[in-house]
Amino acid sequence: MLRAEGVAFYTEYTNSKKRCKSVGSCNSKGCCETAVIEVIDKCGRAEGNLIPILHELQNAMGYVSEEAMETVATELGIPIGRVHGTATFYTLFYTKPQGKNLVRLCDSPPCHIEGSKAIREAVSKALGIKPGETTEDGNFTFEIVSCMGLCGVAPAIMINDDVYGNLTPDAIPGILGKYAACSCGCKEVN
Repeated sequence: MLRAEGVAFYTEYTNSKKRCKSVGSCNSKGCCETAVIEVIDKCGRAEGNLIPILHELQNAMGYVSEEAMETVATELGIPIGRVHGTATFYTLFYTKPQGKNLVRLCDSPPCHIEGSKAIREAVSKALGIKPGETTEDGNFTFEIVSCMGLCGVAPAIMINDDVYGNLTPDAIPGILGKYAACSCGCKEVN
């Protein structure tokens, strides 16, 4: 599948209101099955399309659920282990719901030497979670990555697509505060 076709499909799919109403997860087995089958039909029913199918499912649902993987395996006629193995091998596929804001901390050798451990502790303290976890309100997911190519501004984090470098632990609460959900629960950013 060509990239342009994938982008056009994603735009059409997410604008068509066929997406599950519950952000980050399906609200019923039928919802997941319907969404998965529509993605497979658009991408093509061939094992060679497994990665594009998983990308489209993640874009549509926020992650690739166990139910979605089972449906993909059944629809493509391949073992569930192959689908699960692919989804868990690649680090940019998520098999559980992720927070609205994804905080990635670089732990490459330059970032590590420049103090990423102290930044990790500051992020964990500010969010009340460890790497690999999501806050209870679903606003943040915190993960450690091997390298973001930001060695010149080590230590560095990315929040969604925003880069922050030359960090100190004292800077972390202010940076994270820019992404905090409104206290009324409406999910608006402060």
